[in-house]
Amino acid sequence: MAHEPQLATGTTTTERPATAPAPIWLQRLSLFILVIFCIYLGGLLTILPWWKEMWDRNPLLLIHPQLANILHHGAAKGIVSGLGLLDIWIGISELIQYRDYRG
Repeated sequence: MAHEPQLATGTTTTERPATAPAPIWLQRLSLFILVIFCIYLGGLLTILPWWKEMWDRNPLLLIHPQLANILHHGAAKGIVSGLGLLDIWIGISELIQYRDYRG
């Protein structure tokens, strides 16, 4: 009976196995991909609402005219562009605040 489970006596300890941090090159690669993705997506969201050929002749908006009426307002375009600027800001702040985790 050497391998019987022990019952808790009031205190419990949660021991997690020690995991090694990801290699530095992988951390930097994931940061690079995140920053490029955020800046690219943010740029699209910032520019597309004001690009007349893409926004006004969008097949999705042509199929749903009620949605088109809402998204053609300047306020909706401003909200979408604001989300794009926020996404660009997130990417740049991740780049500035990055630190290697060496464990």
